[in-house]
Amino acid sequence: MTTSNKHPKAPWRNFYGRIKGKTLRPSQETYIQEDLDALSPGAVDWDVNPERNPLDLQSRFDGKPVWVEIGFGGGEHLVHQAAQNPEVGIIGCEPYINGVAMLLGKIRDAGVTNLAVHPGDARDLFDVLPEASIDKAFLLYPDPWPKKKHHRRRFVTPEHLEPLARCLKSGAEFRVATDIPDYVRQTMIEVPRAGFEWTAEGPSDWREPWGDWISTRYEQKALREDRVPHYMTFVRR
Repeated sequence: MTTSNKHPKAPWRNFYGRIKGKTLRPSQETYIQEDLDALSPGAVDWDVNPERNPLDLQSRFDGKPVWVEIGFGGGEHLVHQAAQNPEVGIIGCEPYINGVAMLLGKIRDAGVTNLAVHPGDARDLFDVLPEASIDKAFLLYPDPWPKKKHHRRRFVTPEHLEPLARCLKSGAEFRVATDIPDYVRQTMIEVPRAGFEWTAEGPSDWREPWGDWISTRYEQKALREDRVPHYMTFVRR
């Protein structure tokens, strides 16, 4: 699928991927209608913030450090981190509305109150995140776009990494998990070029998950299919 921002001031941005899958269940429709607006991180979309004024994260999260998860899938990891770190505010970004609906159900079940949700393109969120405002970012099992001609669509390209780097504080952690060897290769090339340093000191630092990790359904699928996960940690220089 290819979409673009509709506002006349918006840059042309192709978006490749699904926005919606199968029909949402009535309960999920209810979550979208009742919960999503209240979980907004602020004015992100071009039609409500055409001047791209920075979000007031200090007010939104009561002065807490702020983390970002890019493409949260079904939301398992996002809710887990929110529950384990109530002293932190976390923004989840995901354009796939079925995944957003799944997350909203998990938020209700867990009762976490330190989450915000942007149901759209991460690049639009990066536009309005204040410079050096984010303490940690996660990119977990992103769309691999396996065909070589599609590698430019991957997140680990300058189009995404450079604005992410702008938003991260010096010393902020950027975690990347993937089970695709070529995605590992591209990550190791492109992420350092964007101003990050790989922190690994030995093989266990990319072969074993982080201590606060919760395995997601995407990872479980990879393991069932005998693919090997890699867990890469970078810091913003």
